[in-house]
Amino acid sequence: MSLSNELTLCGLPAVQARFARDPASIKRLFFDEVTSRKLGAMCKALAAAKKVYRCVLPAELEKVAGTVHHGGVACVVHAPTLAAPLPREITAWAAKREPLVVLDRIGNAHNLGAIARSAAFFGVAHIIIPTHPSSALPGEAAYRVAEGGLEHITIWRVPTLPVFLSTLAAAGYEVIGAATRGGAPLARSASAKPVALVLGNEEQGLAPEVAKACGTLVTLGGSGKVESLNVSVAAAVLLHTLFAK
Repeated sequence: MSLSNELTLCGLPAVQARFARDPASIKRLFFDEVTSRKLGAMCKALAAAKKVYRCVLPAELEKVAGTVHHGGVACVVHAPTLAAPLPREITAWAAKREPLVVLDRIGNAHNLGAIARSAAFFGVAHIIIPTHPSSALPGEAAYRVAEGGLEHITIWRVPTLPVFLSTLAAAGYEVIGAATRGGAPLARSASAKPVALVLGNEEQGLAPEVAKACGTLVTLGGSGKVESLNVSVAAAVLLHTLFAK
């Protein structure tokens, strides 16, 4: 069982992405016989660093991974530290017109991972979440679903989203909130301002105080046959419209 300061990454895409970005961060590696054929370079690097790597039986791999959805491989790394961005960091983001994604109480770790995957695909490097107890954290499930996307993203954690969004606006950001209904039709922003996209909770949407802190609210138009898209699907559509090259 992993210690509290450790995180287990599962699935070949997630493990390979971590090895490509930061091979030294991998502390231990476990895999089944089939997947071992794809891990030669990784095992060689761990052997050189005198770290544990081992081919194990399915039952042991499931125990190490903590899930049956391990994809044949699991590695143990240090758990990420989630900090709030400093004012100078926000100023630097705005100066470079860095796109941001802000998540208001996204509670499902799979949705967090899927949003991170789409965000990385469209070049977003920062996701901000609140210190709310219902907010999903970047754990095993999120990393597995992100399929390497979280290796290209920094997750930040702030105490209060409305205050943070006001800070973004003061720094020059156009803060766009995704509303289930009542928002303006979505269009690619013609503004020279950098954009922060705010996505709401799966069931409740944006909290009223968060929606109020957004400069603009947008709503995706559909056929009306179902009320809304899954938040991770909506995120992909919004990200494409706002940030696709």
